[in-house]
Amino acid sequence: MAYVEYLRCSRCGSVYRLDEGKCLCDGGDLGRLDIHYDYDALSRAVTREKIVERAPGVWRYFEFLPVVDVRNVVSLGEGGTPLIRAGRLADRLGLKELYLKDETRNPTGSFKDRSMTVGVSKALEIGAKTVCTASSGNAAASLAAYSAKAGLACYAFVIEEASPGKLAQLQLYGARVYRVRRLREGVDPTVEMLRLAIRHYGWYPCPSFGPFNPYQVEGPKTISYEVVEQLGWDTPDWIFVPVGAACLLAGVWKGLRDFMELGWISEYPRLVGVQSTGNPPFVRAYEQGVDATQIKPWKNPETVATGLSDPYPWDADAGLQAIRETGGAAIAVSDEEILQAQQLLAFMEGIFAEPSGVVGLAALARMVDEGVVDAGDRVVVLITGTGLKDLEVVRRRFGKPETVSPTLDDLRRIASG
Repeated sequence: MAYVEYLRCSRCGSVYRLDEGKCLCDGGDLGRLDIHYDYDALSRAVTREKIVERAPGVWRYFEFLPVVDVRNVVSLGEGGTPLIRAGRLADRLGLKELYLKDETRNPTGSFKDRSMTVGVSKALEIGAKTVCTASSGNAAASLAAYSAKAGLACYAFVIEEASPGKLAQLQLYGARVYRVRRLREGVDPTVEMLRLAIRHYGWYPCPSFGPFNPYQVEGPKTISYEVVEQLGWDTPDWIFVPVGAACLLAGVWKGLRDFMELGWISEYPRLVGVQSTGNPPFVRAYEQGVDATQIKPWKNPETVATGLSDPYPWDADAGLQAIRETGGAAIAVSDEEILQAQQLLAFMEGIFAEPSGVVGLAALARMVDEGVVDAGDRVVVLITGTGLKDLEVVRRRFGKPETVSPTLDDLRRIASG
């Protein structure tokens, strides 16, 4: 059974039942259908002791998710990712306690698998046959994989700049993949195509932002569950979260609120949302203190962190609430800082992440330098996607390795250099 009480539109307040299978509010203003749970029933049905007896993964927390029948679960073994204590990197940054939540270990190489296991499971449960998405690449690759597992047709509309690695994944999974050119400044062309597909064909929408699909937003909240559990049912002082559409930030916040409602944690960590200076509409809204409805799309996103190139943060209302209520921050980092963080992570901790996946680390380095994060704070940084998604960035930076001959002279030269 599901412990969902109702779905409520974040804009107009309309309320729906879970069994209606709604993805979009009938009001037409693209308000997110936030899922509300019966915490009294949850507290009677599940305990921390019961949770720890189960196998790791997203569905370890089945009662906290909006799928009614476990037989509809479509899983590739997502979640259950390690929380790595980064000793060398902590020493380098001057921190006592630094942890990396390594989401590169998910089946398709990014945290989006948490979203899509829930989104596709719900698609199967409500009888959808065709799914579609708008994406910079990772969410589409994940949706394609889970759709293949479930036997659903998948249409993926991706940004024109999507990396070859992400496109290759999509094609091999059997998705119908289309790169969509931008026709207007500040308008995401993939979202325009998604809207057309919903309106004219009624396909099940499953992008990784809330206003088009309320179910997939529930997947990322399991990151918070795991972090709390991995820290011995305690919370860190800070969690650094990459922000594109702000769905991940909204999910992390939602997971923390779930555990707070149950009394499983007693305080919130400070949440930090991180964007690139080449596309910072969310950060700009935070700095200006504006309401989410006043956010203007970024006209021409241009960043090495292509996974965060959403010109409009669709879940900014929840993201801004998360930051303000936890006393956190929003910060934009440059491409140079992002690439430095990518290299530092690989050199110091052996984790190969894509640029979008390391923006939190770049922000942490700056906030330590500025004295905002104290040396004694316990910090968690989300590393959200594998570097194998975007090899071209590394190739451009390092070039090809030197070619040598299998001779003693060449070996001596190498060893001396």
